[in-house]
Amino acid sequence: MSAQLEVRGRRFEVSNPDKVLYPDAGYRKQDVLDYYRSVADAMVPHTRGKPVTLRRFPDGIDDGGFFQKEASDHFPDWVRVVSVPQRGERGVVHHAVVDDAATLLYLAGQACLEFHIALSTVDDLERPVLVVLDLDPPDGVGLTELREVTRRMCERFRDAGLQPHVQATGGRGFHVAAPLRAERGFDEVRAELRELAGEAVRDEPRRLTVEQRKDKRGDRIFLDTNRNAYGQTMIAPYSLRARPGAPAATPLDLDELGRARPQSHGLANMARRLAQKDDPWADLDRR
Repeated sequence: MSAQLEVRGRRFEVSNPDKVLYPDAGYRKQDVLDYYRSVADAMVPHTRGKPVTLRRFPDGIDDGGFFQKEASDHFPDWVRVVSVPQRGERGVVHHAVVDDAATLLYLAGQACLEFHIALSTVDDLERPVLVVLDLDPPDGVGLTELREVTRRMCERFRDAGLQPHVQATGGRGFHVAAPLRAERGFDEVRAELRELAGEAVRDEPRRLTVEQRKDKRGDRIFLDTNRNAYGQTMIAPYSLRARPGAPAATPLDLDELGRARPQSHGLANMARRLAQKDDPWADLDRR
């Protein structure tokens, strides 16, 4: 079974729209398409111009999915594809770029649930336009403590001259991100973020860690700086997550942090949120 879909003048076929992709909640591919149509205006400004890595689940989240960097040959010619050189290796990877709602919906129709974006744009792949700190709590860390640490990391961003923006990841924790002017390379940006995270750990060694090995982190919150490297990605704002209940990555106002959860919003309620509230990250490029 298939259905024809038209998005802003682009027509394409969607196979198996009634295929259940979130068995726990009964959400079908059609529900996923409806979700991405509802968030497209807020989401596409964050994906536009950035190479995307797809996480696809043709048989639903319970059967396991796969990451896809190389754009498929069968993608329509109106889906923008860019060549990204591989650092330290020969050759390139041909990434899709979600520049418009039609591309977003087409890829969702390919059972892409998660969209992971680069921190730089195709205009200058070597210099990031975003810096991102991922706060990853272990089991047992309370939400109040996680919020407090996120708030303090926002203060450290400000002290470093950065403008913090918080995102509930739809997973376990929060992101603290800040816009950059694409003036410095990844290595320099990552080194400075690691120093910022290291200072936080020195101040709170029993609560925070930058230890890469999970078995050495104990019950401390991991301040992950690893996304700030060439070829690495972050979950795109408003992307669904392949987790029970279909939560989504959700940009937050800083004053929402006191009541936010990492999985507060998703397929069930994001459209209602955006109908009542503008995208808190809408000014990101201008800052």
